[in-house]
Amino acid sequence: MSVAPRVVLVHRATELEELVARHGTLGQVGFFLSTRGRDLAEVQGRHEALKSAIAQVSAAIPLDWRQGSVERGDLDRFLFAPEDIVVVVGQDGLVANVAKYLDGQPVIGIDPEPGRNAGVLVRYPPRAAADLIRSTGTCEERTMVEALADDGQSLVALNEVYVGQATHQTARYRLTVGGRTESQASSGLIVATGTGATGWARSAWVERHSTLTLPAPTSPDLAWFVREAWPSPATGTTQTEGTLADARQTGDCLTIEVESDRLVAFGDGIETDTLALSWGQQVVVRRAERRLRLVSG
Repeated sequence: MSVAPRVVLVHRATELEELVARHGTLGQVGFFLSTRGRDLAEVQGRHEALKSAIAQVSAAIPLDWRQGSVERGDLDRFLFAPEDIVVVVGQDGLVANVAKYLDGQPVIGIDPEPGRNAGVLVRYPPRAAADLIRSTGTCEERTMVEALADDGQSLVALNEVYVGQATHQTARYRLTVGGRTESQASSGLIVATGTGATGWARSAWVERHSTLTLPAPTSPDLAWFVREAWPSPATGTTQTEGTLADARQTGDCLTIEVESDRLVAFGDGIETDTLALSWGQQVVVRRAERRLRLVSG
């Protein structure tokens, strides 16, 4: 007898829930917000919109199917099964948060506040959940990026990987890419996918008026940028941006040899989940084998 499918709802605590946890009562929250020029009603409205969306999605799951639920803060302790269908209810960034814990499960992005979020990864309103859950055959595969240290530490990310100082101050390292090596001092590097090319990488691209062509959302390529490289007699600035073309097939990658007391690597802005890198260590950043399977209708 086959096991019924399981739908796992991924969500995060609302701003209202976090404020109540910090201040104790709704009245205290209202007072705190008023001192910041904000209205409690607006925060409550967003809280209710998310709860309503979660309720609609839950009601759309067939009665004979299994259900699971996990809050963002518990993702690193939640065990996803290979046959799960993952429904993310929240902002686009929540899809990136969950992607690193998945391995081929289809992901449905539900926007609880259509028109407020960008809707790049959470594309559908809650009312679309019933049809999407029952038909997850059409998926858009999104490239992911991985960092692999020479001591076996590794991480994957949907948007980008950052390598540098935890404080974002000056990092020293030797960068090898395309057969060329350069010692650099900078505020770190970012290596982004096509999904991440609309975020942190794009801000670096715009700031430096780059003519580099950023990868498309479903492209297998990666784009990389060195942030604020510093020229000196010992460090160069000739390798500060580029693309890694279909890095898994060509072997194209970035290799960073640490020349500081301590650097870190983290993905998708989650600074609490890092690789710790010490002097002399190497970390390779490349396209990951794993991909996000985003349900596209």
